[in-house]
Amino acid sequence: MVLTTKTMQRTAVFVTFGGLVTSLITTFLPLWKTMNSDLNEVENWYSGLWHMCLYTEEVGVQCKAYDSLLGLPVDLQIARVLMLVSVCIGGLALLVALPGVDGVHVCLDQPGKRRRLLILGGVLSWVSGLTTLAPVSVVAYTTVVEFWDAGFPDVMPRWEYGEAMFSGWFGGLALITGGTLFFVAVCMADYDMRTHTVTNSPHMPHRTQHYRKTEVL
Repeated sequence: MVLTTKTMQRTAVFVTFGGLVTSLITTFLPLWKTMNSDLNEVENWYSGLWHMCLYTEEVGVQCKAYDSLLGLPVDLQIARVLMLVSVCIGGLALLVALPGVDGVHVCLDQPGKRRRLLILGGVLSWVSGLTTLAPVSVVAYTTVVEFWDAGFPDVMPRWEYGEAMFSGWFGGLALITGGTLFFVAVCMADYDMRTHTVTNSPHMPHRTQHYRKTEVL
């Protein structure tokens, strides 16, 4: 059987790790928002949580860190904090869940503790995914509101979605999926344990074979 408890556990670890790496990359990518001007098409501006970058054909990419945290918009301040929290919780989820995975020689004689570690890892992975989706969605919402704000003149360039927004959504969904797979793995292990217990129970009726006695004349 391909879909076993061990396979599900390892898939959960792999998906959670992928979501964690994607969220970490998203946190430091200066591509959360992009802007280009119709008046000067050779210049492209990129805004991230930590840097503001300018791309020109003559010079290339030039990035500059923000001068002050308090000078940032509120949505970027919130995004900074939540993305860092998400990465920390996602790393903690992997560290907690790994000792409970089959094949890892930790707490071998304590199946209940291994089960609790997998559940806790799934919960932490869920929290990490939500704290990734929340800031990305908030920045996306404020970008849409500012883009369609009628108070800005039409000639002024406006911020649009960058590639980091989509990678952030993907990373958050991967973390939530990984946490869900941890829960599925725990349910599969519980089912296997119940089936094994019922099969080996001494109260199970055993099928007996009856043979008809025949005589040879």
